[in-house]
Amino acid sequence: MENKLKQMRRAMDSTTHKGNHFTEFQKMNIRKAVHTDRREKPNRPNKFVIFAVSTFAICLLAFFVSTELVARQDQDKINGGTTDEWEIRHEYKVNQNIKFSILPDPNLKAETPYGYIFSFAEPFDTYKGKELSISALHKETGERIQVLPHQEIIEPSSGYPSLQRFTTTFTLPYEGLWKYEVYLNSKAYGDVVVNVAEKAKDAPITLPEDIPDFVQVSDFENIDWKRKAVEFGDRGIIGNENKSGVIGADMPSLNGQKWMWHLWGVKNADLTIVGFHKESQTVHKILTNGMGWTIRAYGPNNGADAHTPSSVRIPKKGEWAILLYVNGELFDQLIYDINE
Repeated sequence: MENKLKQMRRAMDSTTHKGNHFTEFQKMNIRKAVHTDRREKPNRPNKFVIFAVSTFAICLLAFFVSTELVARQDQDKINGGTTDEWEIRHEYKVNQNIKFSILPDPNLKAETPYGYIFSFAEPFDTYKGKELSISALHKETGERIQVLPHQEIIEPSSGYPSLQRFTTTFTLPYEGLWKYEVYLNSKAYGDVVVNVAEKAKDAPITLPEDIPDFVQVSDFENIDWKRKAVEFGDRGIIGNENKSGVIGADMPSLNGQKWMWHLWGVKNADLTIVGFHKESQTVHKILTNGMGWTIRAYGPNNGADAHTPSSVRIPKKGEWAILLYVNGELFDQLIYDINE
């Protein structure tokens, strides 16, 4: 038995149990593990912070989505539910429900009065006691005209329960696409788009109602279209030398421009400016910023005896005669080709 025990000791001494098998560092870690009553847990993010960040991100996403939807809905309302704002349409719809429609004259032309029938589809209480007005917006020039002043709605159309037959008559000055905008108590209600044909070539020249009395139709019938304005002097004045001319007439003027008017043989005077478009045979006020038809010319400048600045806007492309009146008398005609 003693011999067997000795053999076992020798066998164990020849294995990994012989000698020192733990370093001091390993011993320290073992002692620490034995005497520690809890395990250290890794740090975790605060649950409230996670919730707050997530909520903010969701709200931000919802805001952008709702904003986009509202913008699309507003655009659809402005456009009458169509993808093209200026598509010809005689009905105004909301969610495929017709709010109103019009019956335009099939022979609708510029410079000619025409009657319209507006058929409003909502119950009369929608309109009763409110002020209804209509504006017309021209696509090409951007000019807006109030064709129906504010009118209080007191009773339905004769023989109808609501405004199924609301009639009005007005005249549009230019051919092209026009948008009729309907307002209730000055709030946009809806719009339709019509195409207005060019006035008949043989139609008589008509004058705007607010034009000065001394302007006559015969002034436009006697325009010398061959007498084109030319550039003279060293300041880029374009006109009729030693009579009248403009600085700025060679600049793009369809969307607005500053012109400097020059007159020779004239001292401080009232200068009335009237535009006439050859192709459409129509008379236009070209001064803007509330200047009306007449401005004051005063003092010499650039060799001229009198001058004055102004803002102008030419309504359409083409050949133009600018008629100048000084103190109520026809003074000169400036012939320009304006295409931008």
